[in-house]
Amino acid sequence: FAASPQIHVPVEDDAVHVIKVEYLENGPLFSELKFYQRAAKQEHIRKWMNLKKIKCLGIPVFWGSGLAEYKGKSYRFMVMERLGEDLQRIFEDCGSRFKKETVLQLGARMLDTLEYIHENEYVHGDIKAANLLLGYTNPHEVYLADYGLSYRYCPNGNHKHYQENPRKGHNGTIEFTSIDAHKGVAPSRRSDLEILGYCMLQWLCGKLPWEQNLKDPVAVQTAKTKLKDELPDSVMEWDSSGSGSSEISKFLACVYDLAYDEKPKYQLLKKILLDGLESSGTCYDSPLDFSAAACTQNHFTAKASKQVRLPKPVPKLVQQKQKMMEGEQNVYHSKAHIGKTGKQLQDEEKPSKFTRMPHQTEPQQVYLPKPSLKPVQQKQIKVKEEQLSCLTRSRARQQIQFEEKPIQCYTPVQEPEHPQK
Repeated sequence: FAASPQIHVPVEDDAVHVIKVEYLENGPLFSELKFYQRAAKQEHIRKWMNLKKIKCLGIPVFWGSGLAEYKGKSYRFMVMERLGEDLQRIFEDCGSRFKKETVLQLGARMLDTLEYIHENEYVHGDIKAANLLLGYTNPHEVYLADYGLSYRYCPNGNHKHYQENPRKGHNGTIEFTSIDAHKGVAPSRRSDLEILGYCMLQWLCGKLPWEQNLKDPVAVQTAKTKLKDELPDSVMEWDSSGSGSSEISKFLACVYDLAYDEKPKYQLLKKILLDGLESSGTCYDSPLDFSAAACTQNHFTAKASKQVRLPKPVPKLVQQKQKMMEGEQNVYHSKAHIGKTGKQLQDEEKPSKFTRMPHQTEPQQVYLPKPSLKPVQQKQIKVKEEQLSCLTRSRARQQIQFEEKPIQCYTPVQEPEHPQK
């Protein structure tokens, strides 16, 4: 639903905030709320961006949360930054194929996002195009949303142990979920990166080798294991378009080589993708190209390109509102609680503060400047050696046992630590 801090007037269609409302006992929204409260504080994100020298980190802005009563039922809600169209819809509009440069850009940006999430003791667990959304006012920014399956893999610095559990096998979105998840092992950093690798392979090639067997999780698991065992040939052969998938093959080789509790070499993985961008003359933060004509160039039998919905300019009113947002965060923290909100939900005669969002948002195009890529010669040699090491190292590793424990956490509103049954 669209939302507004102005409580005495109807919410406008171009509102720059949204609200997620679920029953109090809803587990995924509870998990998502805990992630934002623990790991997504805006001051921490700004420090990280300054440290990494990046202009955008793909984590949506969290404004506040609270509880409400309506018709005798309890609800939990979160107020978030409004985002634009999701990549799944754009992917389908592009004939289920993205341009190689766009795939590598998306992969590199998501690596930065995942590194931040992982450094804050969480994994996302459900990376896919449907959970990647463009910015509402800047469609060349991309955000990773929906943390309902996020998992605290390393509470207080203690990594969870590896333990297979067939009763929990095949969790997540079946076509992208990791081999560990097929075995019932809890998510880890390597799981997130493996999922990202599968996403990039689908975006580049149009589909995954196991998509015809999605109703058979065991067959999907077998196909993923075969892809892993036969690298790099398995990926290169699947890329029948001839667009080149060597970067994705190298990326997956390095990810498969990680131990369950090993910290990934994020900069090495990012360098693999950036090298592919550099060879095509594209920069990390160049405008994302989702034009159908560009995407169909990847297809071996390219069909006539079709029109993709282009975003319309956002009304000036939205731009004016954005300038006020910095001063409005405190408003949400003071108002997003059971008091006024609960009363508004109970009173059916008063104007509703939440209006259904349009099915499609159409953000304004803003082009970012192209930074020049100037890698240091000495670091290049070291990186090349590390890439070769990823492809040749033995994958035989001793696995540790895993046992999950309940999360204990602080929440700014008076609510139970776990959703009510």
